[in-house]
Amino acid sequence: MPEEREMSEKDRKPEGPGKPGKRYALAPLFGRGNQAFVSHTPHARHLGIRVVEVGPCRAVLMLPYREELVGDPARGVIFGGAITTLLDHTAGMAVACSMEEIKAVATIDLRVDYLRAAEPGLDLYADVECYKVTRNVAFVRGIAYDRTPDDPFASCLATFMIGANPTPSPLEQYLDRYLEEKGGSQTKGGSE
Repeated sequence: MPEEREMSEKDRKPEGPGKPGKRYALAPLFGRGNQAFVSHTPHARHLGIRVVEVGPCRAVLMLPYREELVGDPARGVIFGGAITTLLDHTAGMAVACSMEEIKAVATIDLRVDYLRAAEPGLDLYADVECYKVTRNVAFVRGIAYDRTPDDPFASCLATFMIGANPTPSPLEQYLDRYLEEKGGSQTKGGSE
């Protein structure tokens, strides 16, 4: 497996598109490399998806290059379904990172435009922002890239249903345990 490429400061945006003064339920977990955002999803674990960084209304995840994900053996290009999964999961994280209260989200619509083939042998990144949240629907846009964000190989637009499932999400349960260990307050309505 190729070595994980560290994003340079130039590659990263300084902050997410969040609003100043807004409270975010997942704020205590914002930052680099917190695998709690993907560890509760068996499919993401199976693919080896990793968290690069999450922040207000934004998520950056990475899919490590692996031979078993190749869809075109002649060129060594990763299967488009794995890329769609990376973008979908990253988009869901961006929506979760935009909410004041954690609620289950479900993809309503996801459009992926492939701009070129991903380069074989390189880890793949998705960088997605949630730019609008209404009471029931969230809107996201993002890119997928291999070397740098200024040369994406795919872009996406998606909408998500908010409150799709009334049961507590595993991420919410993790956050509650995390805050309890840190002595913080419960996350309903945002963390302190």
